[in-house]
Amino acid sequence: MLYPMYYWFDPTYILVIAGVIICLAASAKMRSTFNRYSRVRSHSGLTGQEAACEVLRRAGIYDVRVERVAGNLTDHYDPRTKVLRLSDATYSSTSLAAVGVAAHECGHAMQHAQGYVPLKIRGSLVPLANLGSTLAWPLILIGLLFTGRSSEMFLNLGILAFSLAVLFQLVTLPVEFNASNRAVRILGSSGIMYPDELQGTKKVLGAAALTYVAGAAASILQLLRIILLAGNRRR
Repeated sequence: MLYPMYYWFDPTYILVIAGVIICLAASAKMRSTFNRYSRVRSHSGLTGQEAACEVLRRAGIYDVRVERVAGNLTDHYDPRTKVLRLSDATYSSTSLAAVGVAAHECGHAMQHAQGYVPLKIRGSLVPLANLGSTLAWPLILIGLLFTGRSSEMFLNLGILAFSLAVLFQLVTLPVEFNASNRAVRILGSSGIMYPDELQGTKKVLGAAALTYVAGAAASILQLLRIILLAGNRRR
């Protein structure tokens, strides 16, 4: 038996809208801050790729490759292959934004080399988070749209699956903040950036971190909505 379709138009949609607004605002802040400091050249004249190599060398890491990857702000460190990939906007640019982002990714390589515990936890959560993201909504929709003794079981399983994805995002936060802190410290202590340049880099990395915070907040709001819907369904 199909469950009444008013669940598609319930007041809890305000939580989804709030999450979307938060994410859009954080994304806009990130783009504007990156664009602003992508026009400011670092005094060192190092490109993002050169800065990454220098930061890795100063950290005593010699087994990580630095490669270019297509896209904009697609920079990331892959611990499985020990490859640090820098986007087109970062790899060959000498801007404060590019050097800061490159150093941030080096921060992840340093975490990996030193066995940073939150990074290990995040890595172990990846398969669970992927599985949860895939299964959560089908399970939740089955539980909401149909009646019967098994509907509550589907709802609970869906909430558990979605919670795994939320947990992954929460664990990501300290990993990202720590990588940025490592980047700022080594850029300052190495002389790659002057103190006044570091202020701009901090703003870029802070805006980037804000997108992770916004994503986690939006997921929490979505999880709250699902729990409210499940509570209404049980009543």
